Amino acid sequence: AIYVAAGVGYRNNKTTGIATGTGAEGEYMVASGKHTNDGCCFDYGNAETNSKDNGNGHMEAIYLGKLCWFTPCNGSGPWVMADLENGLFQGANGSLSANTSVNYDYVTAVLKGDPSHYALKGGNSQSGMLKTMYSGGLPTTTGYNPMHKEGAIILGIGGDNSKVAVGTFFEGAMTSGYPSDETE
Repeated sequence: AIYVAAGVGYRNNKTTGIATGTGAEGEYMVASGKHTNDGCCFDYGNAETNSKDNGNGHMEAIYLGKLCWFTPCNGSGPWVMADLENGLFQGANGSLSANTSVNYDYVTAVLKGDPSHYALKGGNSQSGMLKTMYSGGLPTTTGYNPMHKEGAIILGIGGDNSKVAVGTFFEGAMTSGYPSDETE
C-alpha cells in the first residue's frame, strides 16, 4: 500500500502510451474508504504534463474523498468522482443523486472516458458488484467537450499538484481504450 499524507503526492509527467486529447481510456483503483478527507485531491489517473491547472478538460482522474464540489452530495462520503480539472464530477455536469457514499474499508473506483462520454463506478472491494454511479455525456460547461487530456500520471494529488488530500492506495491500472462493462 501507499499511504498518502497531506503534502505528499506522486506524478510522472513524461509517460508513453497514456491517452491524450480525446483518446479513450479506463482507470481503476483500490483504495481505503476510511483514510480520506475533504482536501483536494486524492486522485489517480491522467493529468497535465506541466503540473499546472491548464483549464477544463485537461485531466481525467479518479477521485476518492469527502470533498463535495458540486452540491448536493448524497451521504457523507467518501465518493467516487471524476476529476476533470476545475471540478470533481459525481456525473453529468457535477452533482448527481445516484452517486452515493462508498464508506467501505476497501473501495474499488472506476473511471472511463471516450471522446463524448464518461462513466463512474464504485463499490466494496471485498464483496458485491460495482455500482454504476454515472454513465453518460461529458459536462456541457465550456472546455470539457472535447477533452484535452495530456497524459501525465498522478497519485494522491490534483493535476495542478494540489496536495492537501489524504488516502491509502492499494492498486490501480490505466488502460488504452474504453473498457467494456464485462472487462470491469
